[in-house]
Amino acid sequence: MASALIISTSAAAEKETRFFELRTYYATPGKLDNLLARFREHTTQLFEKHGMVNIGYWVPLTNSENKLIYLLAYPDREARAKSWKEFSADPVWQAAAKESERDGKLVSKVESVFLAPTDFSPAVKTEASKAPPRVFELRTYHAAPGKLEALLARFRDHTMGLFARHGMTQLGYWAPTEQKDGAGDTLIYILAHKSREACEESFKAFRTDPEWLKVKAESEANGPLTAKDGVQSVLMAPTDFSPAR
Repeated sequence: MASALIISTSAAAEKETRFFELRTYYATPGKLDNLLARFREHTTQLFEKHGMVNIGYWVPLTNSENKLIYLLAYPDREARAKSWKEFSADPVWQAAAKESERDGKLVSKVESVFLAPTDFSPAVKTEASKAPPRVFELRTYHAAPGKLEALLARFRDHTMGLFARHGMTQLGYWAPTEQKDGAGDTLIYILAHKSREACEESFKAFRTDPEWLKVKAESEANGPLTAKDGVQSVLMAPTDFSPAR
């Protein structure tokens, strides 16, 4: 039975405190299905064995680069290092990797972003569900110089409530911890929608909401909070083995 993420955005909601890692694998041409099979049959179980928490596994709806995007959680950064060291040295993993790559490498490139939850990010919990898989949206905001705190405040005080009003489920909000990934000027978050059409309808309603228009105008009296072309969105479908569905 699949797991669904239970997200609460109420003031009394449990806050997220774990250390996260967003990983993107670029599969070798023609090898994405093989890579997914390795995760399904071996990798996710071995991650759990070594103390990693599988949050979600997704492929972009438009996937010309053969990407697998996934999110892991750890108690802290030190636990992350220990888990990966033990995972890499696990004979079961080494055998599975060798067998899966008899005809060549499955991955051409790996990107990893370390993430700390914002102070308003809800805790992520899972429970069994028969609900149909949803469409997820990975959104990255690059703040205008000196405007990250104002952007975070707008999300904390207004945006989250408006997202909930317009039917968007909020998985989590994070800030990169490393300078190379945009620490100090970047917000990364993930939403869930019932479908691609529901995503479009929700954002249309959100963007025309009088409360949002008022908040946006007031918060940007001295200029936009995001950099020019500083918002990226990737719509994603969960894999069949993703806890987040």
